[in-house]
Amino acid sequence: MPDEAPPLLTARDVDKTYRTGSVEVAALRDINLDLGRGELITIMGPSGNGKTTLLNCLSGLDDIDRGVIEIGGEDITAMSDARRTDHRARHMGFVFQGFNLIGVLSAAENVELPLLLAGVRAADARERAVDMLQRVGLSDREKHRPTELSGGEQQRVAIARALVSEPAIVWADEPTGNLDSHTADAVLDLLTEVHANGQTLVIVTHDSGIGARGERLILVRDGRIVHDGSPAVLAEH
Repeated sequence: MPDEAPPLLTARDVDKTYRTGSVEVAALRDINLDLGRGELITIMGPSGNGKTTLLNCLSGLDDIDRGVIEIGGEDITAMSDARRTDHRARHMGFVFQGFNLIGVLSAAENVELPLLLAGVRAADARERAVDMLQRVGLSDREKHRPTELSGGEQQRVAIARALVSEPAIVWADEPTGNLDSHTADAVLDLLTEVHANGQTLVIVTHDSGIGARGERLILVRDGRIVHDGSPAVLAEH
């Protein structure tokens, strides 16, 4: 029997506390987690209970107070801020509820930005950006700025930006939160297609319908993981 592939991401004994003056809030406590390559994982939990904090800490957007997080065998908690930023640019993609597009840039310019930051030649970056916009159905919108696009189109630009550098893992935080139900379904179908093509995808959501579409559901309550397994548990609640 061949050896099982090592996890893409490993988190061990992770704690995160937010401090405001003398007030401390334990946002994450004793997080232990392995994420495999090619998985579709959804993270759910009540508002303010740590699901977005979990995404931010696992991806290195936020520092942690204790523990170790390794991605692709590299300990991101031991990296300098600059090294961690470079690691994210090369190995991760992000899709946010608020789209986070740069308003003065066109769709193509927004999508090519991660490639330029990673040192890809401008002509090659533009070609890859245009190809990626075509993949998400926006080949006729490459010169449009965000304000000239609908919410669904903006989110598809954000997804194209997240995928253009072929990252090891894509993080999506409430990616359909600002969209109507029809547009949200189309965006979710696109993300599901991304996963079907072999992409590791982690989606934070408050929507049980989205949570049920994952292969694996992580429930977070009071900063702890209270369930890590089948989404079928949602039917019990």
